[in-house]
Amino acid sequence: MRYPLLGISMAANALDRQLTELEASRYRFGRNQAARVVKLLNRLNAARFPDPASLIRFHEALLFLRAFPQGPAVVRVTERILNSFHKKVEALRKAGNDMDDFEPIEVSGIAGTQMEDTLSFDVANWLIKRMPNRVEIAWENYDPGRELGTTGPRFMTLLEDDAHVEADTPWRRWLETAAGKKGSDRAWLVPTWLVQRFADLPLPPNQKAELYESLRVPLRWNLGNSAVTRTRNWKPVRNVFYHSEPLITRSEVSLAGELARRPPQLTRLSRQQGEQVMDMIREVMLVRYRELYGTTLGDPASVVRAEVHAEVRADLGSREAGRGVSIHLWNLPPDRRLPLRAYVAGLTLKNGVPVNYVEAIGLCEWMEVGFNTFYTFRGGEAGWIYAQVLRCLCHLMGTTCVSVYPYQLGHDNEEAIESGAFWFYRKLGFRPGRADLQRLAEREEGRIAADSKYRTPPRTLKRLASGHVFYELPGSEVGAWDRFSTRNIGLRVNRRMARDFGGDAVLMRERSRRALERVLGISTSSWTPLEKAAFENFALVLADVPRLRAWTQEEKEDLVRIIRAKAKPDEMLYLHLTQRHGRLRRAFLTLGS
Repeated sequence: MRYPLLGISMAANALDRQLTELEASRYRFGRNQAARVVKLLNRLNAARFPDPASLIRFHEALLFLRAFPQGPAVVRVTERILNSFHKKVEALRKAGNDMDDFEPIEVSGIAGTQMEDTLSFDVANWLIKRMPNRVEIAWENYDPGRELGTTGPRFMTLLEDDAHVEADTPWRRWLETAAGKKGSDRAWLVPTWLVQRFADLPLPPNQKAELYESLRVPLRWNLGNSAVTRTRNWKPVRNVFYHSEPLITRSEVSLAGELARRPPQLTRLSRQQGEQVMDMIREVMLVRYRELYGTTLGDPASVVRAEVHAEVRADLGSREAGRGVSIHLWNLPPDRRLPLRAYVAGLTLKNGVPVNYVEAIGLCEWMEVGFNTFYTFRGGEAGWIYAQVLRCLCHLMGTTCVSVYPYQLGHDNEEAIESGAFWFYRKLGFRPGRADLQRLAEREEGRIAADSKYRTPPRTLKRLASGHVFYELPGSEVGAWDRFSTRNIGLRVNRRMARDFGGDAVLMRERSRRALERVLGISTSSWTPLEKAAFENFALVLADVPRLRAWTQEEKEDLVRIIRAKAKPDEMLYLHLTQRHGRLRRAFLTLGS
């Protein structure tokens, strides 16, 4: 007698055992380990996957092994399987599986799947050009209403006669008619036409974005076997680093030691190479449902790259090699910069595979940094790579005080609480900026030392995550930036606007500009528009600085150079100049605390 259900169960158990073995092999090294991994990969590649969960496990293990391979054969086999992975996804779809399992942010972006998101104008414009004829509007999730009635007449003639007085305006019909759509197979025409209309508006880029994003258009695109997937957005590299020894653990990392090493060499890329990096980071973020200001709007002319190496130590053996890690950093273009702080974003590749991204925002010698290792690679030398990213950032930005904001630690971030993110930073040497949180951290450390089984409860981790943590390099003024926030400066300026200018921002900017010109004894009439905007931003802030007239002539001239540098091609010049102006630094600290 045959028992078909029993046979299916036995096959599923066998598949689960093989996947568990593959996942464990990611951290096994030594003689013949590469051959064992290749044999297991080939066996799993030939298996039938009955559900998305098991296929996702296979996918994540493949990506990890492509980034941390034990040998050349592992790279060849993982690439071969990943390049045809979309067929396995399609087989599940044809078998009637629920494809929703591929949608969570932790696993999104796999080849052969579909994605849907409401994107910023700049990303939507880039995506439509990057994936032509694949992007459509998710109409079942979209009812534009008044927003399109207000904005749409810019592109659709006589729309007002319908939108302003009728209760049942057929928005989709209007858009499809204007776009020239004919037939259900040309759904991509509407978003392509719509985005292009905004791109053609005779307005500054930020205003185009503001208008488009007010419509909240949900876009849907099929990834297929495109390189714009997590499955295939790794890049071939000449010199792959093969792992023959255990990975570097966080406990082996001395942040003080790493930051004391000779700075890494930062190589500026050509604009064409920079454009390629910008395309890659947009791909990387898009398929993970993420978008940062600097990954969307990075300046391709500013990209620098570092090939980082492990410290040469006898007890680390082959770990003194380059380890296949390259870090790319870039700034914002002059017309999209922040008013006061300088911005740097970055991407780390491990053997050509994107493993994390970074965002750093600085003023004077202080830098606030966000670092995110992608889910797939959180068991892969995250502590050592983080230290290398900080080495690059501190060298590029001139930073001596590093701050981590509460979200990274777990404030309103359950994932960070579950992973104990606070202790990742604490064990690297970061200290809480608030005295009460420093005492709490020390009490918890005492409990951990007294009981090896003790784990800090989530409730306590949330308290620890309620404030910034700091790491000061030698020579930095300890505690100087503990209470600083540019938000405090912004709110202070807005309180004065409400009190003294009746809430009129235009009037406030004009009078503040004139006042600062008188104090500095200059005229900005011949300055460029970007320089004038920077001057007005500083004027708003410096109006609250007492005894500004008493600054020396040299200090005033240096201030003018700083303001004009905000609009120059290299924003790092601006940041480095703020580090040399002691009086301006003290003013920022006073206003922002």
